[in-house]
Amino acid sequence: MLSNATLTSPTASPAATPSTDELVTAHIPLVGHLVREVLARVPGHVDRDDLTSAGLTALVQAAQGFDAERGVPFARYASTRIRGALLDELRGVDWASRSVRRTARDLDETRTRLTHSLGRVPTDAELAAAQGIPVEQVLANREDLARAQVLSLEADDARGSYAAELPSGGPTPEQAAEHSELLTYLSEAVAELPERLRRVVEGYFLAEQPMAELAAELGVTESRISQLRAEAMVLLRDALNSQLDPTLVKAHERPDGVAARRREAYFAAVAERHAAASARPFVPRVATSA
Repeated sequence: MLSNATLTSPTASPAATPSTDELVTAHIPLVGHLVREVLARVPGHVDRDDLTSAGLTALVQAAQGFDAERGVPFARYASTRIRGALLDELRGVDWASRSVRRTARDLDETRTRLTHSLGRVPTDAELAAAQGIPVEQVLANREDLARAQVLSLEADDARGSYAAELPSGGPTPEQAAEHSELLTYLSEAVAELPERLRRVVEGYFLAEQPMAELAAELGVTESRISQLRAEAMVLLRDALNSQLDPTLVKAHERPDGVAARRREAYFAAVAERHAAASARPFVPRVATSA
């Protein structure tokens, strides 16, 4: 049995120091804040997930190496470590070397100073003379920066999108026309289905009604609804094929039977509906004033 002396041991800590997991969990939003700051100042091709991963890794390392006795708040200590990790990540994805970037910054400062003094943008020769370097080095630095520029396929145009320069991944006009024709035939084929089959298709696929609800409405079992749905799918498939590619329509098992004649009558009704719709003249809408 524990004694009172054991329970009130002077070595017990009055306030437990946060664990590494607790420090990391409490400061995850700090990583997101610092990542957003960086993303606001870099090109659009820089990946947010990569920066976040580097920041979280730095946060964990900061929590593991944190010493509260030094008197520095953890948030300040972690911010320094995270910012350093984000800069290292940016240097890793930068296609230009640090010397190229440093020279470019020096040239930009000189160009700005000369623009104010001359009242115009300086030439490359004037810029090189002011910087004390050959003009060839100015041109080489510009080419190095141009090669290092990366355009994003996903960013918006303001942040350097390259998507507008690529061929469209959407359907071609021919494919769009074929798809539109297929949808037209499908709607006409649904409209010409026998009433019960049409009700099942419209209810199940268009209205997203449960089978139990359709079964109760039509007074049949759910298994019967499933059978009607399968029967309607076969009819719709064959009706579309009869109009678009008759070679895909399988011959009926009993071509002289009643079911075969009904199927042929259904195909004919779909064709007739489509022909009637196609024969209607186009009437443009005319705007009328109130």
